[in-house]
Amino acid sequence: MNAQDDLAETDAVVARARAAQRAYEANGSQERYDRAAQAAAWAIVEPDRNRHLAELAVETTGLGNVPDKILKNHRKTLGLMRDIAGRKTWGVIDEDTETGITRIARAMGVIGAVVPSTNPAATPANNIINALKCGNSIVLSPSPKGVPACVELIDFVHREFRKIGEDPDLVQMVPGKGSKEKTQRLLETTDLIVVTGSQNNVKRAYTSGTPALAVGAGNVTVIVDETCDLDAAAEKIRASKTFDNATSCSSENALIVVDAVYDDFLAAMARAGGAVVRDEAAVEAALWPGGHLNRDVIAQDADVMLAALGLADQVPAGTEYIAVETTGIGPDHPLSGEKLSRVAALYRAGHFEDAVALAGRILEHQGAGHSVGLHTGVHDRAIVLGRAVPTCRVIVNQAHCFATGGAFNNGMPFSLSMGCGSWGGNSIDDNLHWKHFMQTTKIVREIPAREPELEEIFGDYWDAAGR
Repeated sequence: MNAQDDLAETDAVVARARAAQRAYEANGSQERYDRAAQAAAWAIVEPDRNRHLAELAVETTGLGNVPDKILKNHRKTLGLMRDIAGRKTWGVIDEDTETGITRIARAMGVIGAVVPSTNPAATPANNIINALKCGNSIVLSPSPKGVPACVELIDFVHREFRKIGEDPDLVQMVPGKGSKEKTQRLLETTDLIVVTGSQNNVKRAYTSGTPALAVGAGNVTVIVDETCDLDAAAEKIRASKTFDNATSCSSENALIVVDAVYDDFLAAMARAGGAVVRDEAAVEAALWPGGHLNRDVIAQDADVMLAALGLADQVPAGTEYIAVETTGIGPDHPLSGEKLSRVAALYRAGHFEDAVALAGRILEHQGAGHSVGLHTGVHDRAIVLGRAVPTCRVIVNQAHCFATGGAFNNGMPFSLSMGCGSWGGNSIDDNLHWKHFMQTTKIVREIPAREPELEEIFGDYWDAAGR
């Protein structure tokens, strides 16, 4: 099949999705939207299918591990379903007598979703559920390695759709193996683009001419200050850094430890399964052979990662991740960027203010807008950090990758895609969630006029500056 045939097939898929969406919205109801979302959620949450998708994802992408993917598929989907329960996404959703404005929920249309190989089931499931909840159809464009898991996920969704009599054309994917050409066509022909993963795809989405919700790169930096519970911080960092072999964009990539507790934290880190490595040059050479991330290290189990880095005999038995001491930040110091592995950069700061400055420099190099972490016993330090560095989220005293994308013990929306605001070149600064998949029509009625006098608006200014 030639390129033109591929594009014609993509166009045909989008056309079917458009016809299905129009019928879905024209004959919609809140009950129908909610039932379709439930069907899509059960397609991945059902335990046997969840395990199958997790195993298939690891087998075909070579990234992450099965137990953590099972947990991710379950918790991310369950949390999303909790978030959208009872939310109005059809018909009149709000009437404000004070403003005279009535809002009617309206679908976006056909959603085009580009999804990464790191989460080839959880991310598309999240997008499918949000799309259906808000009256849309969706066409997925998975990475080449993510195609098998995406095919299976859609098959499971369609099986559930048959139970409730829903149209399978509401959930589709671009045909065959993924390609840049087919993805580009999807970007140009759908009504809203959602992109998670490759920053190249993000840039293409924002220049496609289609409204886009694309998210920035992660490079999470976490500060450990002298007032925190060191053992609790070390355990949370371990749990987050090792989860699904660091496939998450919210996995810690840099640890900044305040000097007063540096040695004590390294001891706590060792108790929690972390090992310090001081040969920065050797790790860099093994992690980036030829200037590219070593595929034998990316998102691998600890033993595989350590062997590939030549460190198996240099760290204690049971080591789950390594922290490499460094002072460098910037393009000439790759350890200061995202590593997609059980490897973190380790920095030492004189005091909290120095740590904040270091975090800002790291984010300005990579990961601006995404998130930072802080382990502290001082409440106001999170405010100081949040005002000083280019970030949309400050995660306080939590395991970062679990907290950033929504958790049952914090208020963030469950999501696998984190908007990074203008710092990250994104149109949103929030976690991607259901509200982004819906627009509204406003009915505007006349209300009693309220026109202020000039004194009401400018009185205090005149007092301060004169007329």
